[in-house]
Amino acid sequence: MDKLIQLGSEIASLWQKSGLQYLRGAGDTILLAVIATLAGCVIGFACGILQTIPVRQRDNAFKKTVVGIVKAIVRVYVEVFRGTPMILQAVFVYFAIPFFSNNAVRLDVTTAAYLVVSINTGAYMAETVRGGILSIDKGQTEGAKAIGMTHFQTMLFVILPQTLRNILPQIGNNLIINIKDTSVMFIIGYTELFAVHKALVGGNYLYFPSAVITMGIYLILTLTCSLLLRLMERKMDGPANFDVATTDSLAHTSGMYSFVKKRGARS
Repeated sequence: MDKLIQLGSEIASLWQKSGLQYLRGAGDTILLAVIATLAGCVIGFACGILQTIPVRQRDNAFKKTVVGIVKAIVRVYVEVFRGTPMILQAVFVYFAIPFFSNNAVRLDVTTAAYLVVSINTGAYMAETVRGGILSIDKGQTEGAKAIGMTHFQTMLFVILPQTLRNILPQIGNNLIINIKDTSVMFIIGYTELFAVHKALVGGNYLYFPSAVITMGIYLILTLTCSLLLRLMERKMDGPANFDVATTDSLAHTSGMYSFVKKRGARS
């Protein structure tokens, strides 16, 4: 009990002195996670669509070659960024670009952090989107083409809206992962929440109290995002109860209600 009282006292004292720094770090963390997740979704949708471009036997050799090369490039990108740790990707982007360009191109810490998390998220989202597109019944594609839609129109108006709803939980999962995984950006000097924690404990040596505060903030951020995403899912699902269309209601909407009612009265 004495230990808990001591811990609570140390946490309260630390928060009173450095609470604003923790909040600033949390703000940088959530901003990086949200923007990078949105950018990663754009990259993922682009790569997912490219991976599902249909190639038929009757297509010319040029189209087959171009599509094959594009799919190969996307596959290499996905495998490289899914198969290596994000902390090493950050080191590579931040230090390798100046090295190979003889310091002609040098990214600042913030730009490098946003770029790395966005590209990493895009690699994971590419496979999610590809799976989401392939999960849509092929009959919908055939129906869209039967009424004259092009492949682009079919993807834009028929397939992608359904894919977005199907993969929304995975997008939320990636956002929550990014909130936590942005902590590796301290390796290049980006001052997110974990970097604030490391800087503070380097001066006051209150490792455990600071870790409790940091973990609590991370938990609040992830729970809040989970709640908002669940609300968004419910919004996209629409109301739980729908009016069943009956003969009278259909006739009414088509302007034939009075005619149907008179026929019913006569019979």
